[in-house]
Amino acid sequence: MPAPGSTSSLPARRAFVDPQALMAIRSLELRARVVVEGFWNGLHRSPYHGFSVEFTEYRPYSPGDDIRYLDWRLYARLDRFYLKKFEDETNLRCHLLVDSSRSMLYGSTKCSKLDYARTLAATLAWFLSGQGDAVGLFTFDERVREYLPPRHRHGHLRQLLVALESEPGGTDTNLSLPLRRVGELARKRGLIVLISDLLAPLEELEQNLGRLAAAGHEMVIFQVLDPNELSFDFEHPVLLQEMESGRELFINPAAARGEYRRKFQAHQSKVQEISRKLGIACHCLLTTQPLEVALLEFLRSRAHRGKRVHRRNQARA
Repeated sequence: MPAPGSTSSLPARRAFVDPQALMAIRSLELRARVVVEGFWNGLHRSPYHGFSVEFTEYRPYSPGDDIRYLDWRLYARLDRFYLKKFEDETNLRCHLLVDSSRSMLYGSTKCSKLDYARTLAATLAWFLSGQGDAVGLFTFDERVREYLPPRHRHGHLRQLLVALESEPGGTDTNLSLPLRRVGELARKRGLIVLISDLLAPLEELEQNLGRLAAAGHEMVIFQVLDPNELSFDFEHPVLLQEMESGRELFINPAAARGEYRRKFQAHQSKVQEISRKLGIACHCLLTTQPLEVALLEFLRSRAHRGKRVHRRNQARA
């Protein structure tokens, strides 16, 4: 799991949109478009010329290439020719699992974890749909709230974005339920993206993720956190309310900071251990990080996994 806040090797970071400015855009669809188009423009302006070859399903056009595979929409945005690298791989089925429990409502800035998670899910849906892939959605708290099966047809993406904007209604967080449910419904191998703060008991997480891995699904986890949840840098005694139970606690940060950080680090270490053991890409994102960072990490994960699978197939041959 990369260190939270790390933006090393990012192309054209100056082109990225600040999350707080992004959240000022009320339309979730428009937010997703801004992030995806900003990401492509960032690559276009980047000094890392080989970046798009390694991390996306496109490569620059070279004289002699078959022009039937040119992406004209990308040309209209970037004024450069790119070819789809895997023209026949357009039947990916992706499930987005988005935590909408009350703990996700927390935010020490103008961007709550839920706003960030919804915008990330919308961005991934917009990006994948643009590649011709089928995208589905689960939103959950202690139970599954919304479910849309993966589809790629007119109107489905807008329906998915509307479902993402549903108000949270539950209190607790049950990570096991959506993972078990997607395992029951996803009969064919596909991509499963879990977006959550993961601030819930982890006892069953490894077991449920392990079942999906054993079934051949590709998995990516995005852990969305507020900066204060890492540092606990409150300066004065505060009255904190637990978002899910409503319980109030009066805390002296100076006295509680050390124990909080110890327990939080133990929790994070367990998340990393589970991810590493199962070979799942797990990215920790702060709500202050540009959404383009998440899209970049998503593409890196898929490219890295593709290389591992290719090497494994070569070894078997």
